[in-house]
Amino acid sequence: MSHGAPEETVLADPAHPQTPLVAISDPGEVGRAEHTRADRFVIHVSNVFAWLFPILMIAICSQVVLRGMGNNQAWLDDAQWWLYGAAVLVGVAYAVTTNSHVRVDIFYDGFAPAKQRRTDIFGLAWLFLPFIIMCWDVTLDYAISSVIAREGSDSPNGLHRLYLLKVFMNLSFLLIAFATWSAYVRMLSRLTWPHWWKRLLFAFPAVWYAVQLAIWYAALGIVLAFADAENARTAGRHPFYDEIELLPGQEAKYTVILALFVTLAIIGVAYLLRDRSRDHDAAETV
Repeated sequence: MSHGAPEETVLADPAHPQTPLVAISDPGEVGRAEHTRADRFVIHVSNVFAWLFPILMIAICSQVVLRGMGNNQAWLDDAQWWLYGAAVLVGVAYAVTTNSHVRVDIFYDGFAPAKQRRTDIFGLAWLFLPFIIMCWDVTLDYAISSVIAREGSDSPNGLHRLYLLKVFMNLSFLLIAFATWSAYVRMLSRLTWPHWWKRLLFAFPAVWYAVQLAIWYAALGIVLAFADAENARTAGRHPFYDEIELLPGQEAKYTVILALFVTLAIIGVAYLLRDRSRDHDAAETV
């Protein structure tokens, strides 16, 4: 679609031209003026992967015909899962960027614009982004184990190199996290100037979790390199990964506590390095 194309196309009843029947809009073009380069990157990538859906339809129809002729192709069955999985995972990033996902709340439309933005920020930065980071963390070992085992199809005639799909699944969560962060910053910019310290502070759970994982994997690499550890499992038993009792019956890992202080330090440094002229401009605008 060209840059000058309208965001919405209205179809009307030929007998009553003034009465609209349905409004059709391209989610990737709605609100384009507010999109950042990161948003447009996600949309461009998603538009490319959208072509997997017609290919998927061809694969499904071909398999139905071939199976009816008694010539079942196992690799087509596997291809359907590969195509669908890749398209849907990238589609999640597209839905986050374009805000075209299905909402399950019934109160959002009645909120004032500022309250809608705060709701979006809470949902993106406090709920969805930590979940996506967790998905990346969980599927990382899933993908690595598949690569090491050179995992293939259960069927001799299926699509082998299944590890490629599992690696792609893990990488797709990075794209979704990227799209979520970009959408979050865009929402935040509608309420205040998005200094880096504000971006980090208002997404504190996700940032804390990401820092904790960074510390965890960095320490894991150090232990594997310099300590007497055969593999990641034995390295995970290093005293650095032990727990400390904070309160009676309440324990926390050293990495979690260290990540808390590191996250607060990062936010503090970002605050000290903030551009004060931005605050002055924002105050004048208000």
